[in-house]
Amino acid sequence: MHKVNASILRHGRHPSKPLTKRALSSVAPNPTVQITTLPNKIRVATESTPGHFSSVGLYIDAGSRYETPKTSGVSHFLDRMAFKSTSTRTDAEMSTAIHSLGGQIMCSSSRESMMYQSSHFHQATPIALDLISDTVLNPSFLPEEIEAQRDAAYYEIREISSKPDMILPEVLHSVAYGNQGLGNPLLCPEERIEAMSQSTLRDAMKDWYRPERMVIAGAGMHHQELVELVDKYFSSLKPSASQQPTISRLNSTQQVPPHLLSPSTPSVAKSLTRAASYLFPNPSSPSAVPKTSTSTYTGGHRFIKDTTAEFNHLYVAFEGVGIHDDDIYALATIQVLLGGGGSFSAGGPGKGMYSRLYTHILNHYPQIDHCASFHHIYTDSSLFGLFASFVPAASGLRGGNTPGQILPHLVHQLSLLLYSPIPAAELSRAKNQLKSSLMMALESRAVEVEDLGRQVLVHNRKVPVTEMTQKIDEVDPEKIREVAARIFGPESGNKATVVCMGHEDAGSWGETFTKYGIAGA
Repeated sequence: MHKVNASILRHGRHPSKPLTKRALSSVAPNPTVQITTLPNKIRVATESTPGHFSSVGLYIDAGSRYETPKTSGVSHFLDRMAFKSTSTRTDAEMSTAIHSLGGQIMCSSSRESMMYQSSHFHQATPIALDLISDTVLNPSFLPEEIEAQRDAAYYEIREISSKPDMILPEVLHSVAYGNQGLGNPLLCPEERIEAMSQSTLRDAMKDWYRPERMVIAGAGMHHQELVELVDKYFSSLKPSASQQPTISRLNSTQQVPPHLLSPSTPSVAKSLTRAASYLFPNPSSPSAVPKTSTSTYTGGHRFIKDTTAEFNHLYVAFEGVGIHDDDIYALATIQVLLGGGGSFSAGGPGKGMYSRLYTHILNHYPQIDHCASFHHIYTDSSLFGLFASFVPAASGLRGGNTPGQILPHLVHQLSLLLYSPIPAAELSRAKNQLKSSLMMALESRAVEVEDLGRQVLVHNRKVPVTEMTQKIDEVDPEKIREVAARIFGPESGNKATVVCMGHEDAGSWGETFTKYGIAGA
């Protein structure tokens, strides 16, 4: 009953007044999103959802795509140096303050954003924002702290490089985008670790950490309360000369059901395979901060020989569409339609056991250990494709295969989307799975706040779940074929990205693409 009483009190109704179930459902308010732009151009967004915990985060238009050869690795080190000593707190004082939160606080860097986020009890919001502002505005970057992170970075690189499932998506990005922009590595390159210094980090922050590139989002607190806290802790930031100070407020009511959300936050550990965590195109949002770093898809091929590998690994990718393109919904549906996963994955249809890569590949070829589709989404591009991990023929084990033998199976799955009708029941199942995935992800308060912050950063508004599900509902078989033809059809002129790791290379892969009527080399 606590959730019901809270909604009654917000609307001035007396809690002792009896209400029927019918009346309760009619007076329960829809959550509202409020966005205020402060004079220095920093945007503050809140979403009113009930719960015992609050989450607040700072989201910055920054990340590895903005790095140059001279700044390569900076995002990774800014991530690792978060919540260390500042000009106002020693490292020990920072640790003590973090423990007093009674929640979790973290920093995470990605290709297109830096995120500082906390989940905590309601009364700890001022402390959380104080800590975030302190680590962003007053970092000390002491030499001994940087040196400790250098050692940690060497270890992290060695660990991740030994795990194909983590390092190969990085290799795929570097090949697909020509080692620049979105092709820049998420981790600091080993040869750049010693170059990380106080001046390097401060220069990057001066360039990226500007108020017009920032959004502070919160859930579990009153909007005006967060606005006042942001003004208190971030008003010292000055906008760029080209940004004229204005104040604006946007209130939008979203048709999203309220969630009673858990305080859990994503793991602090970096996930190299993590793409954008949202699927919210909005072509009519010119007010969002424009990208200052273009990223050009080039495609290409790379073979990494490893004769000690337990499995061969084969990745096939094409450039998809950016987050602002309406075709992103159809492409996301295609990714779910293909699905896939591990050959020993437990579960039933809800885990994608009826997806095409399960029914067409994993259920028929026991030598394939893992086969799945992927879709990494960015503001102006995306990377869509398939990968497989399988027993190598060179291992001498029965049923082993070369990449050249597995590649046709992957390419065939793409060709079916172009040249075969898509059953209505199969498409409906994929759309329902995509919609449920989007809604279930938002049941975490930490994900909800990250979603709000990233959307405002990219679109300057919060797109309601109902708008997303409506767009997904509109996807039909003809749209699937149309988008498939746009992305990898033979008339598209698009180039493939092929990455292979293991005992053998993929051979004449371009001929395979041509044989199945797919764009390629």
